[in-house]
Amino acid sequence: MSGAPDSPIHSSSSDDFIAYLDEALAASLPDASSDKEVENQDELESVRIKRRKFESDEETEESTSEGSVKQNLEESVEDVCTHPGSFGDMCIRCGKKLDGESGVTFGYIHKGLRLHDQEISRLRSTDANNLRSRRKLYLILDLDHTLLNSTHLAHLNSEELHLIPQADSVGGVSKSSLFKLDKMHMMTKLRPFVRTFLREASEMFEMYIYTMGDRPYALEMAKLLDPQGEYFNAKVISRDDGTQKHQKGLDIVLGQESAVVILDDTEHAWVKHKDNLILMERYHFFGSSCRQFGFNCKSLAELKSDEDEAEGALAKILQVLKQIHYKFFYELEDIAERDVRQVLKSLRREVLSGCVIVFSRIFHGALPSLRKMAEQLGAICLTELDPSVTHVVATDAGTEKARWAVKEKRFLVHPRWIEAANYFWEKQPEENFVLKKKQ
Repeated sequence: MSGAPDSPIHSSSSDDFIAYLDEALAASLPDASSDKEVENQDELESVRIKRRKFESDEETEESTSEGSVKQNLEESVEDVCTHPGSFGDMCIRCGKKLDGESGVTFGYIHKGLRLHDQEISRLRSTDANNLRSRRKLYLILDLDHTLLNSTHLAHLNSEELHLIPQADSVGGVSKSSLFKLDKMHMMTKLRPFVRTFLREASEMFEMYIYTMGDRPYALEMAKLLDPQGEYFNAKVISRDDGTQKHQKGLDIVLGQESAVVILDDTEHAWVKHKDNLILMERYHFFGSSCRQFGFNCKSLAELKSDEDEAEGALAKILQVLKQIHYKFFYELEDIAERDVRQVLKSLRREVLSGCVIVFSRIFHGALPSLRKMAEQLGAICLTELDPSVTHVVATDAGTEKARWAVKEKRFLVHPRWIEAANYFWEKQPEENFVLKKKQ
């Protein structure tokens, strides 16, 4: 779509749009990005005048009769303006006061900013064309249990108190991975490999943070992950910015769904966008995190251990992202028809391709989801044994099907074998998931 000046939002990326708003509004609203709002009509009128001046200066750069042309442009702007969005109750293009609120709120970009569907579509189209020319897609990153793990200081148990003197207090750029946030009474542990992950992913993706935490928490975590502001800028979305309670959605992301990849540990948070989702293995560093999800086991912190950098979840998923990026840009033919969701499905089907599975003694409530997972990974699932079966997945080595697997020298594995393949997008060594007969 053309970037003609039918709107003040001429940027080819959301960051450029943010910069535009900052420049246009800085003189009138020095605290536009804070929680302060325009309080009276005088301030609105000041913003309106400055926006007109900004537009007119831009549109008449090459004019030799600047004064008269500028005046004519100012008079015509309001006559033809379609009001693509609003800032408070003021049109972001012509500055006219609008009645009522409409459109989608983009408060994480600027307080009080709303955009209409047509303008959102135009921005997405323009931004997508720009990113594709730079060989980039979009990557939406969850925070908790995906990139990091946080706990309240009061929730540290006696076996985790050794962490306190090891933690860095936040201030300036730090290469540490463990932080004590005194003002928030919290401690945060970054997931191993996260800094390398972000650096390499940023070369392939335009990245957003999207968390169900509140905005102050989201911004504080963004500082820990991106202390120099290289990756996210204002692209930090919290639960305060969402349009649906307890749900995440791409309606507030300025990126086309066909070019968006999501990393999150919670599938049900993305009911409308499961095809864009790569489900992450949860990172449980603190004991409170284990207890939150009902695990009766020691945490990594209690064990004085951590994920392996080279073999951990982020290192594995980075390789998957590289495959997605390569396939999207270098293997598919028609760029206009490319859809990252189809790329995800295609890569996922390769993981257990060639495996023929029969299930035995799987709890009925878990069987449908486990079967669906295996089929999405490319496996064929049967209900009865036959010579084509390669794997019996069971929780009891004493069942008839399990004994058949041992006799016929087929793989007898625990359901976690499928779950691990799903998390790492890679067929796992069966010997690590062998089901042994109970003594």
